[in-house]
Amino acid sequence: MTPDKFIDECKKRNLVISEEMITQLDIYAKLLKEWNSKMNLTAIDEREEVYEKHFFDSILPLNDSIQGKVADVGTGAGFPGVVWKIVRKDLEVSLIEPTGKRCKFLEEVISQLHLSNIKIYNERSEEHVKEHREEYDVVTARAVANLRVLSELCCPLVKVGGSFVTMKGSRGDEEVLEAKHAISVLGMQLDQREETALTNGDPREIFTFKKVEKTPSAYPRNYGQIKKKPL
Repeated sequence: MTPDKFIDECKKRNLVISEEMITQLDIYAKLLKEWNSKMNLTAIDEREEVYEKHFFDSILPLNDSIQGKVADVGTGAGFPGVVWKIVRKDLEVSLIEPTGKRCKFLEEVISQLHLSNIKIYNERSEEHVKEHREEYDVVTARAVANLRVLSELCCPLVKVGGSFVTMKGSRGDEEVLEAKHAISVLGMQLDQREETALTNGDPREIFTFKKVEKTPSAYPRNYGQIKKKPL
């Protein structure tokens, strides 16, 4: 995907991409390739593939209902959180990433792109929740874990009335069905489902869960327990 194609595809989704944003995305793509030679950030680092499979994929869930304070759990190289911040300057973004080296990369990206109102937290979400419980309007995660595990990592961070937004591939509906109990226990309910795709045809399912009541204080458990015995 070329930058021009990216602009056109975003326009179809009511997202206006400026020249400044494209400049920032280009710098981001260059930094990704440069740092990827030193550490394992992503299997995809060629410019046109980055635009399609990282940048465009990241913006697919963005719509007018995403407002305010956002947390990106397990952001890795900054997807979708950094991309959201580039194309939606109004968002206040927290990047939660347990790997120190990736956090160093994110610091460099934020510095070179001159982004403001974006913070990096070098910790797991189960640690982050201790001081930021039910603080965020929107919590998101991309390619982190199965939904039964992921929901327990993300939902305790969502304020009542806020949303948990997750992107899945073709197995999305199965995961939602399997996670039905977890979603309910955590005080959430399915609000929206969108079927879409990358321009290369790769399917995407975007699920938005609304927080209807507080998450019980017993959650999240530690990661070992979550993984060993998902809700």
